[in-house]
Amino acid sequence: MYRYDEFDARFVAERTAQFKDQVERRLRGELTEEEFRPLRLMNGLYLQLHAYMLRVAVPYGVLSSRQMRQLAMIAERFDKGYGHFTTRQNIQYNWPRLEDVPLILEALAEVEMHAIQTSGNCIRNVTTDQYAGVAADEIEDPRPHCELLRQWSSLHPEFSFLPRKFKIAVTGAPFDRAAVKVHDIGLRMHRNEQGLPGFEVIVGGGLGRTPMVGKTIRGFLPADELLPYVTAIMRVYNRFGRRDNKYKARIKILVHEIGVDAFSELVEAEFAKGDHGEAIELAAAEVARIEAYFAPPAYEALAEKDPAHLAHLFENKAFARWVRHNVAQHKVPGYSIANISLKPTGGIPGDATADEMRLVADLAERYSFAEIRVAHEQNLVLPDVATRDLWALWQALDAAGLATPNLNLVSDIIACPGMDYCALATARSIPIAQAISRRFADLSRQEDVGDLHINISGCINACGHHHVAHLGILGLEKKGVESYQITLGGSADENAAIGQLIGPGFAAHEIVDAVEAVVRVYLDGRRGQEERFLDFFRRVGVKHFKEAIYATA
Repeated sequence: MYRYDEFDARFVAERTAQFKDQVERRLRGELTEEEFRPLRLMNGLYLQLHAYMLRVAVPYGVLSSRQMRQLAMIAERFDKGYGHFTTRQNIQYNWPRLEDVPLILEALAEVEMHAIQTSGNCIRNVTTDQYAGVAADEIEDPRPHCELLRQWSSLHPEFSFLPRKFKIAVTGAPFDRAAVKVHDIGLRMHRNEQGLPGFEVIVGGGLGRTPMVGKTIRGFLPADELLPYVTAIMRVYNRFGRRDNKYKARIKILVHEIGVDAFSELVEAEFAKGDHGEAIELAAAEVARIEAYFAPPAYEALAEKDPAHLAHLFENKAFARWVRHNVAQHKVPGYSIANISLKPTGGIPGDATADEMRLVADLAERYSFAEIRVAHEQNLVLPDVATRDLWALWQALDAAGLATPNLNLVSDIIACPGMDYCALATARSIPIAQAISRRFADLSRQEDVGDLHINISGCINACGHHHVAHLGILGLEKKGVESYQITLGGSADENAAIGQLIGPGFAAHEIVDAVEAVVRVYLDGRRGQEERFLDFFRRVGVKHFKEAIYATA
């Protein structure tokens, strides 16, 4: 795990002190809200529907137990006892008082955390695969490259005031768990014929009002050319991106309007201008330094199969179900990746109480080398659990209500805060997610349905990523009433696709029945359990669902 150096510590401390002074001036009335707004946004502080909201950066989703305990303390002391983990692998506090925010930032700085660049028209938190460094299918650990991008982008003087916010995602695995194709820049690792690592560079993805899947502009970029090439992309965007209309200011609009070939030519021309030898050499040295922070922990030499673990699987059906759904294959024999669902039946997706955070910190310390990951699906991960310890881990999670075995099932719902918190929202997301979760509470039924991803957004800004869900729900306001549209067939993986609208929206009291109807169409028409929902949709098309659902509505 990366540790701050002297520059990082000084940089964060200075920024915290600056913002403390700005908050004090705002409280004294020396700054108007309009004057204060750009200052607070640069420090991750939003003004939501009912209160301020502070968004804390969790670079590439990696936390230590010490940091998680500090997040729990902040939730308990300065908020209402919980935090909300987001699709950007960050955490948000929904109820901080303005006068307390400098104290929160000081507490974050104590554990090498901050809220810088979690908002505003800048490069946001760089995200990656929550299994980075431990996944069995991984080409190479992408986290050193993510850290390099984080350092390069932090208060970059050229890219601090972009036409619009900017998001980068990186994956080091063939199976994309980081949704790289729906980011402004997506980086997907490959090896060339010589076996050297590099990146497929994907540009112009994004959701919101105009959802688009990114386009590949370089099939293979040598890893040591990453920073100068990304710099060239940013310069082209900064120069040609629209600033007259915020709805058309994202890089996806630029790529769409001028065409991917013309955009690629501009980037290559910008890249060709410079002599990048020195920059590449410096970046290579920095990556080598960073890699030392991500050296593997002291794994034991363990047998691939543990007899006691196998016995527990045989004897306890609940444990076996949790392992089947929430445990992933680790690259080291005798170890496993344990996912902690933050989606209990009827719960709020992504929320964790202070007590739950402390428990996860304790369990990470005991069983996973004190490391925790935040998944963009709003769950938590213990990446390095000895398989023999899964039984004890599950028992502790089960006792705390954190052992819901529902990863990638119907109740593993991604949802934005919606109109319960957000000033931009036009409909509620949380109650809909809770109602769907309760309707499909029977785990045997969820298993029968199988791999079905449901995402919910409370407005067209699509913070719930509904466009790339197998079943997406978009809440809108229609004549003063909440209306929920359904899209089907979306995907956020390496075969990314934007979901298709099935027809008119449903009222709040109808939407759960509509979801039920979608599931019923699938179950009645699939070719056995081996045909997943997404495969079924791609076979029969949206018209088949539309005819069946609206005929019975």
